[in-house]
Amino acid sequence: MDEVESKASEARIAYYVLANLSTESKNKALDKIAEAIWAKRDSLLASNRRDGEESRRLLARGDISEAILKRLQLDEGKVGGMVEMVKSVARLEDPIGKTTYAVELDDDLELYRVTTPIGVISFIFESRPDALSQIASLCLKSGNSVLLKGGSETKHSNKTLYEIIRDADTSLPAGWIQLVETREDVRSLLSHDDLIDLVIPRGSNSFVKYIQSNTSIPVLGHSEGVCHIYVDDLADLDMAVRVCFDSKVQYPSVCNAVDLILIHKDVAGSFLPALVERMETRNVEMRGDSLVCDVMGDRVKALADTDLGAEYLDYIVGLKVVDSLDEAVSYINRYGSHHTDAIITENPEAAAMFMDYVDSASVFWNASTRFADGYRYGLGSEVGISTGKIHARGPTGLEGLTSYKYYLKGSGNTVDEYIGDNKREFKHQPLGKAWMNKKHRRI
Repeated sequence: MDEVESKASEARIAYYVLANLSTESKNKALDKIAEAIWAKRDSLLASNRRDGEESRRLLARGDISEAILKRLQLDEGKVGGMVEMVKSVARLEDPIGKTTYAVELDDDLELYRVTTPIGVISFIFESRPDALSQIASLCLKSGNSVLLKGGSETKHSNKTLYEIIRDADTSLPAGWIQLVETREDVRSLLSHDDLIDLVIPRGSNSFVKYIQSNTSIPVLGHSEGVCHIYVDDLADLDMAVRVCFDSKVQYPSVCNAVDLILIHKDVAGSFLPALVERMETRNVEMRGDSLVCDVMGDRVKALADTDLGAEYLDYIVGLKVVDSLDEAVSYINRYGSHHTDAIITENPEAAAMFMDYVDSASVFWNASTRFADGYRYGLGSEVGISTGKIHARGPTGLEGLTSYKYYLKGSGNTVDEYIGDNKREFKHQPLGKAWMNKKHRRI
């Protein structure tokens, strides 16, 4: 048994205990973790500075981008946000033990569908150490054990944060949280479909596709965040400038930042100068099609074919003029990644059509694409944003980490009673009560 298999086995054993913890026990553990992170913030920040020093050398060699360097950096404010995130998960409703379906099949024969944890989750991520505390908190609250593998550029931060969470005075089962650290560990981890129930990758397109192609374990994640905004002919142009600016520059290195802005031809002449002027205040590189370049001249670079469907994760944005709402929708459905797209318009009918026809996990009306986030959605946090349509879609919080099982309560019933000439008939009547499982928990 190699080290990864041993850790996965420990996580599996811990899961059987964790899955049946009371809400009170889980919330107390989360509060203890939040306290421990804040109490040991100096140690965490020292580890993060070490990561930053090593990553700056990689940046100088061209091995990583400026965006990655920004994403890995922590300060006391970000640690405070991490602590608040953990506390916010403790305040969320427990997703486990909910009765989502209850029916009386017959007299003294009752069927219940009840939410349960998934089991053992492997979370593989790049760049951002705060992702570790997010996933750990959400897994704990949803009763799942977790194996974590962070990017090498944050190895010191990840190890320190993992140790803080593991060693917090929580009374949780040993092994519920595990850390693996090498690429060889990842290959081993992806092979253990007998011990791991779900893999959640968070990173670049190539990274996620590698994970999807090299495991038989179910994978939850998105490959890219190619996001668009369409500025309609009936848009409030001041609002459009404000929303487009926020969507690009508020945090450009994340998956919900806008990559390309589509502008209706009837407002291009008045909207583009105002937008370009605002974007120039933050040195955003703008790449426009021929119509945009006709209006803005050399203030905008030419949009190349490779920019169509590109995810920049940087201070770069594409600009394209379209003839109609239909053209904008068709473009987004072709070149987008089904992550987050928005329309700016004062026309409710145009907004409704856009939101119905754009096939993305999140579709916004008069709002920044940066709102696509589990914390902002009120989910406490998120394990990632899924662009798939099976099991979970969009920002994925606690509910995305749950499954369910059926409980059948009988009184000696047999199937034979419902077969033959004198068979009994099922009643299939809704039950106005929940399964008792939350009441009988002992831990």
